[in-house]
Amino acid sequence: MNNAVNNRVWSGNWVAERLGVELTGDDKLTGMLGLALRRNPKRAHLLVSNVLGKHVPQAPSVVYGHGFALGRRVRDLLGPDDARAAVVLGYAETATGLGHSVADGLGTAPYLHSTRRPVPGVAPAGGFEESHSHATSHLLLPEDPALLAGDGPLVLVDDEFSTGNTVLNTVRDLHQRYPRRRYVVVALVDMRSAADARRLEDFAREIGARVDLVAAASGTVLLPEGVLERGQELVARYESGSDATGRPRVTASPGAGARPAAPPQRVGPDAGAGSPGTRPGAGGERARPRRAGSPDRPAGRIARVDLGWPEGLPDGGRHGFTPEHRARLEGALPAMTARLAEALPAAARRVLVLGFEELMYAPLRLARELEQIADAEVRYSTTTRSPVLAVDDPGYAIRSRLVFPAHDDPADGPGERYAYNVAGAGFDAVVAVVDSAADTPALHTPDGLLARLAAHTPHVLLAVVPSYAPEPRYVPERPAMLPEPLRGPAFSSYPPEEVGWLLQDLSDVTLEAPTEEREEAIQSGGAHYAESLPVEYQPSEQYQRLFHTALEASAARLAQAVGAVTEVVLAERSPRPVLVSLARAGTPVGVLMRRWAQFRHGLDLPHYAVSIVRGRGIDANALRWLAAHHDPRDVVFVDGWTGKGAITRELAAALDEFEAGDGITGFDPEIAVLADPGSCVRTYGTREDFLIPSACLNSTVSGLISRTVLRSDLVGPHDFHGAKFYRELAGADVSTGFLDAVGARFPEVVDAVDAQAKELLSGDRTPTWEGWAAVERISEEYGIHDVNLVKPGVGETTRVLLRRVPWKILARAGAGADLDHVRLLAEQRGVPVEEVGELPYTCVGLIHPRFTRGATGADGRAVTV
Repeated sequence: MNNAVNNRVWSGNWVAERLGVELTGDDKLTGMLGLALRRNPKRAHLLVSNVLGKHVPQAPSVVYGHGFALGRRVRDLLGPDDARAAVVLGYAETATGLGHSVADGLGTAPYLHSTRRPVPGVAPAGGFEESHSHATSHLLLPEDPALLAGDGPLVLVDDEFSTGNTVLNTVRDLHQRYPRRRYVVVALVDMRSAADARRLEDFAREIGARVDLVAAASGTVLLPEGVLERGQELVARYESGSDATGRPRVTASPGAGARPAAPPQRVGPDAGAGSPGTRPGAGGERARPRRAGSPDRPAGRIARVDLGWPEGLPDGGRHGFTPEHRARLEGALPAMTARLAEALPAAARRVLVLGFEELMYAPLRLARELEQIADAEVRYSTTTRSPVLAVDDPGYAIRSRLVFPAHDDPADGPGERYAYNVAGAGFDAVVAVVDSAADTPALHTPDGLLARLAAHTPHVLLAVVPSYAPEPRYVPERPAMLPEPLRGPAFSSYPPEEVGWLLQDLSDVTLEAPTEEREEAIQSGGAHYAESLPVEYQPSEQYQRLFHTALEASAARLAQAVGAVTEVVLAERSPRPVLVSLARAGTPVGVLMRRWAQFRHGLDLPHYAVSIVRGRGIDANALRWLAAHHDPRDVVFVDGWTGKGAITRELAAALDEFEAGDGITGFDPEIAVLADPGSCVRTYGTREDFLIPSACLNSTVSGLISRTVLRSDLVGPHDFHGAKFYRELAGADVSTGFLDAVGARFPEVVDAVDAQAKELLSGDRTPTWEGWAAVERISEEYGIHDVNLVKPGVGETTRVLLRRVPWKILARAGAGADLDHVRLLAEQRGVPVEEVGELPYTCVGLIHPRFTRGATGADGRAVTV
């Protein structure tokens, strides 16, 4: 690559000549990047951006223009709809201003940047590691948890894309918490190797999301063998005072020995300007630094300037910055900049606006506005935590550095901070912009930032932006009392004594989405099934008649299974158990078990319904409520049936995690179910796979309650999971009718229950997990390769037909009336039913694999592939 840029010496020559480092790629690459060295055990060389405004002072219009242009490209890539739904995330500390500028280019996108500054009372919404950095831990602290919980594209912005590790770590963390279908990675330069590029492509396929990349320039860094060791040796040699040949090196003064700065004072436009300084020469040379503290160079004057920052306006994107915030800032910028311009010395011809670490955007916008109105050359850069070797050579990117102590009481303790290419750059005035958290005594000490600046410029202005600390939406301490359970008729059509719902009412929130859209989002990783609800299936008259026929035929068998499982629970678990059903399929069963205990033993058992979500566990707040009101050893978790045992495993893992985190013990993970065709539990009424009519319908047989919902913008860390009460479906409700029909058969099955319970209590009920093995076999035989898309048993197959996008139904040869409703639903949805000889279940439902909207035709019927 040509190392001459616009007839100037390339600021990477020095490193390239000594270490053999090369940049290959776009012609404009060397105009955007220089090279420097740093003491780092993982990567000695540093790509120094000339257009970022971090290490190299640059015209603010150039810095802002690059970010804004990248935002426009992202907007064009996404299209208007996705652009409106996008959220932009920038990386601290280097890309906080760049990310802000990209969000401006998108126009309507809210912005958040990661931070290394914990904020008391603000709980992290995520975090990740930056493996090559000197300071690795990033926190995400949005004021509004919903900022990251949407399903629109997430735009991740960094200054350079070198290996892709940081982006992978970010997406991996966030996708587990807030899965979405699309990501866009934005960088000034893309410097990945071909192997790194393939790794990102593989990762995108792994999570089932689309990942696009937008960069202003691209290329590759070619590193010769042993470059890390030779770079470290070179850094050590220069830091010890000699260059690579052993001769004394020449560097700009770091400010040591400067005279004490004058105390801060307010200055007006007519204040003395002092020496104007010398402008950088041609060919990339810059003025020789004036010796700090020498008799002919007194320390500069330091003064404060009041910007008049709007009250309540965030200082940046640490906690989120919305388009409304941006509009307020735009309106306030002219007046704030006018105050800044008035405070500058009249004779100043070269002015630096110096931001502070993560505070990059506010200083950048002030600098850009000042550039438009001031009769001076304005440059912009910021201080940094990153230690870099300074070498006073036109072919090296970091010509000088100022060293000063951290002044914002950082969480990781005291340490050095740096300002690069400021000393000796000929600035007549420097405007230091910090947030109020950084306006500490350490900023004003004789070796602090202001004094270091005053040693190299005649005028230093200090502008302080109020640090924005939001009120936490959810207090970090556990509340003293959790809310009481919801009960009918205010919530559910069940009588209040039948069940208490440890849920929150989300009836006023629109959560339903078409089945095909939900399936696409779930399978692509773009959404979790518990973040939305399927549109409630409204049965036809034919299907309703089938339900009532099935209920009449199976009520006695159901009553016997209810009695048997209740007797086993009373004999083995507790004489007065606390029934806790897993909403919602377990809730009708819990009510029936409670009714049996009352019918046969006169017991008035407490019964509650709680939420458990596959992949996210059981509602921990519900467990806390139960532990505060009952002995956990008496709690018996109840469900309708087992399929392959996924919820059984989920509950066991969730209780282990709960005990480890809360220290509350005693909850038994063994679920009691009516039917255990998968052989997954010890406590059951039968292991036959037969029709449980409550599986035929949705809310209209479950107290008019929806599936449970767990979404971060609706459910806080101290809330119960949510659900909806479909009051408008009361005309179709058969919930109490179902319970009454089964309960009416209790007297006639007493003897059969006694015999069955005796047989169960004396027999071997050790789970064999036969169902899980069958599901794994079916998944492979049918080329699905995902056990989550195989739903075994009559109940689970019915759910597939009612709520998901079915592919085909496997039915055991000779299955009779238990499958009448399955065959009817399959016919209505155009799903083939395939009879299979060897099947441990009566039937198995297969969800459409690798689903897209094309998996259903225009009429919504399934398409066979």
